[in-house]
Amino acid sequence: MSKDAEWFSRSGRLFIRNVSIETPPLSPSKAVTAEDMVSADGLCPGMTPAGGAADALTDGAAGAPPPSTSGSVALGHTECDVVRGIGAPDSVNLSTNPRGDRVAVINYSKGQRAGIYTFTSGRLSSIERAPEPVAQPKTAKPRKRQDAT
Repeated sequence: MSKDAEWFSRSGRLFIRNVSIETPPLSPSKAVTAEDMVSADGLCPGMTPAGGAADALTDGAAGAPPPSTSGSVALGHTECDVVRGIGAPDSVNLSTNPRGDRVAVINYSKGQRAGIYTFTSGRLSSIERAPEPVAQPKTAKPRKRQDAT
């Protein structure tokens, strides 16, 4: 057996001086259920909207809590793993691909994790960085003319 094959056949546990770290599998095998899917309003089962219904109507996205930076996000995570880890998204678009799989595109427009998160069949399949805001050019102030007298 080659050294590469031996390395990859090891268990997902690393041991370093009495410290053990459990590493998750690269390909999650747990089936995605309805509990793992985000709704069109950006919430997962068990999550409550920020504020009340009246606040959501008046404040819009401003009433939602800001995205978190402490949650983990990785390809293969479910929709609700990401939403619970980062926070409520700015928008959610749900559709199906030509094969009939659910496709969810979740957008975060602000924060350190701003980007476009695409899920296929409930699992994170791609992450795109949010476009950088366009900086407005500084305009030169007109100089006052001094009259020579």
